[in-house]
Amino acid sequence: MPSPTDTLTAAATSPAFAAEWAEWHAAHERHRADPHGFLAVTHLHWLDATPRQLDGVPGTWSAENDVVTVALESGESLRRDGRELGSDAGTTLRFGPIAERAGINLQAEDIVVELAKRGGEYIVRPRDPRHPLVNEYRGTPAYEPDAAFAVKGRFVPFAEPRTTTVGAAVEGIQHVYEAPGEIRFSLGGQELSLTAFNGHTPGTLSVLFTDETSGKTTYAANRSLTVAPGEDGSVLLDFNRAVNLPCAYTDLATCPLPPAENRLPVAIEAGEKIPYERQAQ
Repeated sequence: MPSPTDTLTAAATSPAFAAEWAEWHAAHERHRADPHGFLAVTHLHWLDATPRQLDGVPGTWSAENDVVTVALESGESLRRDGRELGSDAGTTLRFGPIAERAGINLQAEDIVVELAKRGGEYIVRPRDPRHPLVNEYRGTPAYEPDAAFAVKGRFVPFAEPRTTTVGAAVEGIQHVYEAPGEIRFSLGGQELSLTAFNGHTPGTLSVLFTDETSGKTTYAANRSLTVAPGEDGSVLLDFNRAVNLPCAYTDLATCPLPPAENRLPVAIEAGEKIPYERQAQ
């Protein structure tokens, strides 16, 4: 009798399985190609106590004591939630404190100005819908959906959530996450586990991982998978829905790297592959 961690039955490889995946991936691609999404980021500015002007952004910016100060001169303008923040006489704005991995969006004409905190530091990233990376985006190649890579597993909570520090795609910073537990599963005849972080949506978990395809057919640094455990701890790990993080497309991203234990010793030939943008380099 198949165990709970065996691959799904052949019925799951039906045209309906493939069609459902195609619909999901098309929606994910539309979100990724948003005119103000991460593909539109043109600069990555790190703020400190020294006031300075930033390429692609109005004002003079600085950050000190967990507060960001923006000095707008006459004629310079920023908006927040449609409200004008500048004035004819010039304005000094202050924002913060902002929580780690959180941020706010301001707007300068048709450019969205992201102000966020990453690795304990404040960053500013303008997102210009005219940026070639978003305008010339061709989509992301992916493996054909294969139900052999949709496996059942079990979420096993830790006795206490573990504070886990991981590296980042940008040198010099680290990300700190809370890991509530691990997901145990079987694939390719091996018993495996993945440390899981709390997801962006309540009730979900986020898994960062690499595998034997990383750096060959899939992006070397990381891929991500979101799962939702059942009340009994059961989990469906559908690696067909493993996606690239922003750092797979742009060097202006601060994406986290997987914890060491999430480097899987099997080839996950499912999900998104190396983006065309990286293949050309």
